[in-house]
Amino acid sequence: MSETDQKTTLLEEFKPQNILKAEDYESYIGQERVEELKRLAEPVTGKGWSNVNSTLIGGGVSEILRSVIPLARGLGVQANWYVIKGTDDFFSVTKKFHNLLQGVDQPISMEEIFGAYLDTIDRNARNTLIAADMVIIHDPQPAAMIMNGVIFGNTLWRCHIDTSAPNQIVWRFLLPYINQCAGAIFTMPEFIGPGLQIPLYQISPCIDPKKEKNRQHSDSEALDILTPLFDEHDVDPERPILTAISRYDIHKNQGTILKAFKRLREEKNFNSSPYLIFLGNTATDDPEGGAMLETLKQEAGDDPDVRFWIGVENNDQVLGALMHIARGFIHISTKEGFGLVVSEALWQGTPVIGSRVGGITMQVLDGYTGYLVDPMDVETIAAKMARLLDYPDEAATMGVHGRDHVRKHFLLPELIRHYLILLRFYSGESQVLPEFRLTDLAYSEIIHAMRRPHPHLPRV
Repeated sequence: MSETDQKTTLLEEFKPQNILKAEDYESYIGQERVEELKRLAEPVTGKGWSNVNSTLIGGGVSEILRSVIPLARGLGVQANWYVIKGTDDFFSVTKKFHNLLQGVDQPISMEEIFGAYLDTIDRNARNTLIAADMVIIHDPQPAAMIMNGVIFGNTLWRCHIDTSAPNQIVWRFLLPYINQCAGAIFTMPEFIGPGLQIPLYQISPCIDPKKEKNRQHSDSEALDILTPLFDEHDVDPERPILTAISRYDIHKNQGTILKAFKRLREEKNFNSSPYLIFLGNTATDDPEGGAMLETLKQEAGDDPDVRFWIGVENNDQVLGALMHIARGFIHISTKEGFGLVVSEALWQGTPVIGSRVGGITMQVLDGYTGYLVDPMDVETIAAKMARLLDYPDEAATMGVHGRDHVRKHFLLPELIRHYLILLRFYSGESQVLPEFRLTDLAYSEIIHAMRRPHPHLPRV
């Protein structure tokens, strides 16, 4: 193989620009939780933890890993993140995987599965060797690498989507690869697909409060950040704003948000009509995003109260500021693994109208941090929009509750805590079964337990 071939087949590696310390998060989570992180990390100092996914930029997985790696390294863990390279055909077929695994019916050919997908996996496996005490394979894109003999260590598959009712062709294709892993991680027990024969765990995604998008602004700071965009897009800052922020995807259901917003203005007279602002970009591993955005723009037409902010400068800063000043955030996905953007909105003190779907239900507590709705119920969604606009004090109280809920459950240190427990277990530093385990022991573990004492298992 030529030198050029070698360069094109090696995985890309994320190189963090800084290291985060547990103490950096003390103002968010308190000293007690910081000390717990340090205690958990001490036995696995120097242990290896690698991650593999399909994009460095765009999407929730990349957002999480960009913070996970620096904090894990700051705790003494040898954390790494590798990214497989794919063609347009590869990302097209893996997007179909994503849709089909979440119940969307669309055609897929054997040529796509065994050609565009497996051939790409084979190319990425050339000259690749990943060795660590724990390796996390994220989502379907790199799943088949487990069979290429290039990953050494306890490998777990991390599923960020809802596979509870998957298309049987794609699921049966992926299942042998997943069942070769040492375990699988899901956001919710309800997401677990059929036929898994390995240990299963529940871990919720989390946001990093130190990221620019999650910096909490004052009203005046937020307005200063947004003024150039308000001027550019002719937005009156005195009028209330509702916002929707996400990638453009069939499951994000932005078309229904538009319908509900139109219904809101048909049924209610406003002294000061609200705006609906869509903010979002597309991810490199999502080839459908651009087409979805164009469809949404066509549906909006020349509506004078709807704005699309695409590819804005200082996107993260604008996102946080927009969430802060918005009267309400709308996220009514038809399918949702978790929806990090919901926690981001709640962290800014903004109540959320969220669909009664997937991980959104873990974040939006109905009537407490926002409102839960059926994703296609235009009337109810419009009514909840009106409620947020008509009762600003009630909305502000829900915002306070939302920020506290995220602080307790969905900040980065909590995610790291779970992964440190897994690393301790799979590296052999602890024999205590993780409390977030969802299944009994796998057969292989029972056989292993017969050969040595285990403090939490009866002797066989």
